Amino acid sequence: MARKQKILIVTDDSGESFEILYAVHRFAEAGYQPVIAATRKKALHGVIHDFEPDWSTYIEKPGYRIQADIALAQVRSKDYVAAILIGGRAPEFLRHNAKLIRVMKEMDRRGQWIFSICHGVQILAAAGLMPGRTVTCYKNVRLEATMAGARWINRQSVVDKNWVTAQTWESHADFYRDIFRCLQPA
Repeated sequence: MARKQKILIVTDDSGESFEILYAVHRFAEAGYQPVIAATRKKALHGVIHDFEPDWSTYIEKPGYRIQADIALAQVRSKDYVAAILIGGRAPEFLRHNAKLIRVMKEMDRRGQWIFSICHGVQILAAAGLMPGRTVTCYKNVRLEATMAGARWINRQSVVDKNWVTAQTWESHADFYRDIFRCLQPA
């Protein structure tokens, strides 16, 4: 029996619960092995970001506890067909993780698929991978993307070479349609 191809799901405490769980379920449903990686192998504190009409930005509520499968220190980029960078506030501190930055650079250099949603582009910006790329992300993170050298487009999902980026969990339908189109064998 052939082994399932692995998808690396990068998140940590304050990762967006809906984005994490949706990724786990969609990739498993499609026959991939989702692997949640965080700074430590532990039960993560997810959050729920929601949009209220009378707020200027999103609101945050406690989310689900979600078990990380592996510590980032143990990740070998060649073991995965793709990585997805989950949004929420987790990318704010994950972008300082030297091992994760190395993994993202390796995966990009190899042309492996990198998927990023919401604040996930903060990790790609920290890795210095944005110059010349076309991306989307949560609208209030677009300044970081453009200052890092990317062109930001106000669309739910954007495909650029080996990257697929999306704005928020509200982008899931377009984002995952693009993801699975990209993962199809040529």
